[in-house]
Amino acid sequence: MIEPQPLVAMIHAVPAAHRIAEEAFAREFPQATVWNVLDDRLLDDARGAGGLTGALRRRMLRLIGHVVDGGAQALLLTCSSYGEVVDTARTLWNVPVLKSDEAMFKAALAGPYGRIAVVASTPPAVPAAVAQLEALVPAVRPDRPVGIVTALSEEAARARPEEAARHLADALRAAGGADADAVLLAQYSLTPARDALADLLGVPVLDGAGAAARELRGLLAPAEAPVVAS
Repeated sequence: MIEPQPLVAMIHAVPAAHRIAEEAFAREFPQATVWNVLDDRLLDDARGAGGLTGALRRRMLRLIGHVVDGGAQALLLTCSSYGEVVDTARTLWNVPVLKSDEAMFKAALAGPYGRIAVVASTPPAVPAAVAQLEALVPAVRPDRPVGIVTALSEEAARARPEEAARHLADALRAAGGADADAVLLAQYSLTPARDALADLLGVPVLDGAGAAARELRGLLAPAEAPVVAS
């Protein structure tokens, strides 16, 4: 039986993701009780090791086991670097486990968008996002082609939300993506610029945390009235 306030755990590798994801759940899935777990060495240790090692995968699986044993009915990993661990977790536990941007990519591909833009403020985020998006195409929209354009603005990483939105919009126009039907934010850290970017471009802008909250709301509170995104 679904609880009236389902417990959703979120495992973070950076403190900023905690705030952004929690705000998204407050907006999109306020019925959920959110449990935040932070290991702020996960990302640095992965970078130092040159990628995910067996020890780091086991460490993440222990964190997942911890929240499942604690009663979590669903789980979101907010760090894309550990996304591959989700595939293993799904074979070990019978609760929904989401990768950081998985719901956003599925929502974009299921939508009416023929041309999708991916924007980022750090170089590694671009190929990682495109690879995940392309991997989902055969399952989500096998009979409809999708065009993908990418844009990078490292200036956006150091800017306030409205200024970051302008940097991202300029980068997208320079990359020939001004005609995109929707824009995907490749990092949680760009979420504060979402609304301003949507106003500048005049198209929907999707963020990973908000999409994850909506997907989990559909799974854990299907009878609830939808919450309209601000």
